[in-house]
Amino acid sequence: MILAGLQKHSLIDYPGKISCVVFTTGCNFQCPYCHNPDLAQGRYPVRLSEAHLKAFLTPRRGFLDAVVITGGEPTLHPELASLCTMVGKLGLKVKLDTNGSRPDALYRLIDLDCVDYIAMDLKTSPSAYPTSLCREPLGEKIMQSIQMIMDSAVDYEFRTTCVRPYVDETTLPEMVNAIKGARRYFLQHCNSSTMLEPRYFEGAGTPFTDADLIKFQTIAAPLVDSCSIR
Repeated sequence: MILAGLQKHSLIDYPGKISCVVFTTGCNFQCPYCHNPDLAQGRYPVRLSEAHLKAFLTPRRGFLDAVVITGGEPTLHPELASLCTMVGKLGLKVKLDTNGSRPDALYRLIDLDCVDYIAMDLKTSPSAYPTSLCREPLGEKIMQSIQMIMDSAVDYEFRTTCVRPYVDETTLPEMVNAIKGARRYFLQHCNSSTMLEPRYFEGAGTPFTDADLIKFQTIAAPLVDSCSIR
């Protein structure tokens, strides 16, 4: 498997653990506010082989606790399970970031017991994933992934980047009902410094304020175990 980037250490990407972050390229979504536009479009800022990653990780066991696999959308890559297994055999935890659009791929990872933590992005109400985000109706697959993650023994979180018009006071209750009872739900601001469509906010209104996210947190918190703002 050829990876597209490596962040050598992180204290924030895997809760409570010191991790490194590896990046896959390519995505089946085209979120206009995506903060990794090169990866979303399938480019390789660098090329890093699985063997190179293993050589990097092996002497760092004991310092690193985990590897975070993000993208792009990692589940597009058929070699993902092999990568996760390799990391696990080194004694490191594996966290996967995913958009939840490929429940069959998630099922394989969970069934093989090769992933320890899943962070799934919830973009908008599952019934309303618009063509401006993805190329096909995915509501049923999104719900399958949500249920699978919540029913599994894998630790997890759901998270939403709060961007108009995908998130507002109408869509948010529908979103939270879809993950009702979830362990962790994070609301986060959009990073507008680098986006797939840099002029997006010129037509979509102003970004949400801290006060807006606090209001969203008030809506979401009663339906999940923990709701936090990042």
